[in-house]
Amino acid sequence: MNNPVPLAELWRGDILESTHFGHAVICDGAGQIVQAWGDPDAIIYPRSSAKMIQALPLIESGAADAVGLGTEQLALACASHQGEHQHTDRVAAWLDAIGMGESDLRCGVQVPNDPIVRRELRETGTCACQLHNNCSGKHTGFLTLNRHLGGHNEYVEADHPVQLACRDAFEGVTGMESPGYGIDGCSAPNFATSVHGLARAMGNFASAHTRSDTRSRAQARLTDAMIAHPNLIAGTGRACTELMGAMKGRAAIKTGAEAVFVAILPEQQLGIALKVIDGGTRGSECAITALLVKLGLLEADHPAVLNRMNKVQKNWRVLETGILRPAADLL
Repeated sequence: MNNPVPLAELWRGDILESTHFGHAVICDGAGQIVQAWGDPDAIIYPRSSAKMIQALPLIESGAADAVGLGTEQLALACASHQGEHQHTDRVAAWLDAIGMGESDLRCGVQVPNDPIVRRELRETGTCACQLHNNCSGKHTGFLTLNRHLGGHNEYVEADHPVQLACRDAFEGVTGMESPGYGIDGCSAPNFATSVHGLARAMGNFASAHTRSDTRSRAQARLTDAMIAHPNLIAGTGRACTELMGAMKGRAAIKTGAEAVFVAILPEQQLGIALKVIDGGTRGSECAITALLVKLGLLEADHPAVLNRMNKVQKNWRVLETGILRPAADLL
């Protein structure tokens, strides 16, 4: 990753203590760069920020409509959820509706991120299962698509029809051939692209409502579902959920592991993609919040903003010790 630039900074007193470097791109609906920081051509794994792209074949194939999926299921297909009951109950019901169960998933068992559910499991002596995996909604979408296509059970294999459809959609909206893939935490292939390619894809989603082709209608449905159900996209206390709630339906945003963040801005027909190269989530959350404030979608004094941008650092005695803020060039 050549020429990363500062995106977020941690100051302690008058000294810059830490800097999060990275790359960020804002694209318009035609895929042209509106503004960029760092290297737009840096190749990255989008990780979970690409889930709405991976969900495109679910709609485009007719699989979603064949089983009557609603906006909640479409939102969960794009989610990296906390494993709260609001998430796992809905995924379980979706699996049941398509005649499948938790054992058909291939995402793996994950201890839920939600502290309440973790405590419940511990107190009842219950083991976590694949429903608690943050990607269980995406994988239930894969299963729904696979049921429609008639593929074999190992739908996460790179040459499986489900993943070939995902790759085709990915390369279509990023506007470039993927240079390769890695295996994500949930065992599905994660196709690489440039930061510009990922921003181009988000701009393509953001302008989908201006077009009427099959892919654009699918993009608009997924964006609308994300916006309609911010609690399902992440969960209590998470940046995606809180910031989307603060924007009151004006944008869809999605984080990915290793400090990737994307945003879809339908009103402005803009897409954003950024990557903090040290993988620090606090840096990516600060940077995406700053860009959303810059573009007029968030108020700088909103509590959800102040929890991530210009966040005052406090010690164990609750004394103010510093501040996490966006780099000056980002504003």
